[in-house]
Amino acid sequence: MEMITKNRQYFKFCLYGFLKNLRFFDAFIILFLIEKGLSYTEIGSLYAIREIFINAFEIPSGIIADTYGRKNALLISLFLYIISFIVFYIGNDYWLFLIAFILYGTGDAFRSGTHKAMIMDYLLLNNWENQRINYYGHTRSWSQIGSAISSLIAGMIVFYSGTYQNIFLYSIIPYLFNLILISTYPKELNHSNKQKSKKGIKAMGLTIKSFATIIKHPNVLRLINTTSFHSAYLKAIKDYIQPVMVNVALVVPILFDVEVNKKNGIIIGVLYFFIYLGTSLASKLSGKIAANTNRNIPFVTLLLGFVFGTISGILFVNDLWVFSLIAFIGIYVVENIRKPILTGYIADNVPGEILATVISAQSLLKTIITVILALCLGALADIYGIGVSFIVLSLFLVLLLVIIRIYFSLFVNKD
Repeated sequence: MEMITKNRQYFKFCLYGFLKNLRFFDAFIILFLIEKGLSYTEIGSLYAIREIFINAFEIPSGIIADTYGRKNALLISLFLYIISFIVFYIGNDYWLFLIAFILYGTGDAFRSGTHKAMIMDYLLLNNWENQRINYYGHTRSWSQIGSAISSLIAGMIVFYSGTYQNIFLYSIIPYLFNLILISTYPKELNHSNKQKSKKGIKAMGLTIKSFATIIKHPNVLRLINTTSFHSAYLKAIKDYIQPVMVNVALVVPILFDVEVNKKNGIIIGVLYFFIYLGTSLASKLSGKIAANTNRNIPFVTLLLGFVFGTISGILFVNDLWVFSLIAFIGIYVVENIRKPILTGYIADNVPGEILATVISAQSLLKTIITVILALCLGALADIYGIGVSFIVLSLFLVLLLVIIRIYFSLFVNKD
């Protein structure tokens, strides 16, 4: 495993991820929406609509980032996030929350893939390609540390205010700092190093043509497919860990005289803190895992994530909430082992000048899958409960994974 080079830009990459994940509302978004009177089906539809808007802007945003500037795309993204936080703060009904989710989803489309591509291009510029998995794993670990700190701060905000609403207002502050940080990135990271001399429509046409050629390559197609499924699965179900945590908070023998929301706030904040410390460690160790195993990491970890989801659902149905939470955490850990490894694999198979576009295509597929899973999960949770919805969804994905693997073996990997 190659050692990574820690210079000023390395620390900027780390700080970006840290600030980006100071989304104080993340630990309480489902509880916030339930408190506002929304059903699981309505919540599922909001998640799905957000993903549809991500879908609509995903590849265009990647092309714009590769053609007109990645820094510019990230600045647009951060601005849209900030506006969405304001709408969440003032919102009180489904339709205002719909606007907030649309703004957030559009911001996500401009962000996803862009910063990863900047990191990979930076390594290429400095001839550090052999550091890809380890380097990205380390920078991503700071994102998870940001999530851990964010959870503790959010828990304290809820504990002292007794409401979930204020956390959206406080989330604006780190995003303003990130706007300043991105503006200090070196100019050579604004565009792919192989397209500096090309402008406007010609560059966009070249990007689309190159993307169309690369995406037909079986190895890239398989990696995009494998990467997207687990990320979509976690994205669709990750916030449903919050009702699990509420049940865990009920059995924690402390803070008996404290108001329910305040007790939930502090306990959920602490639980998320330890979860994200674990995912940070998993992300940092991904390079070692990739270097020390000969197994099919994409397939094995994908299957493992779905198995954890099934077990979590079974334990939840049987009121074993603490164990259900532990199994659920397994999905987080698997994702943070997978993501740096698979990002490195994709970077090894894709030219740098269209990397943001290809990663955006991966995000597009993830978005389509998330839309379907979010709608199904919301409807199932309203009818049968959260536990059963986890079981049904996870087992379905295990079956689908087996079918896709057989398809690739028979028809795609004939050579």
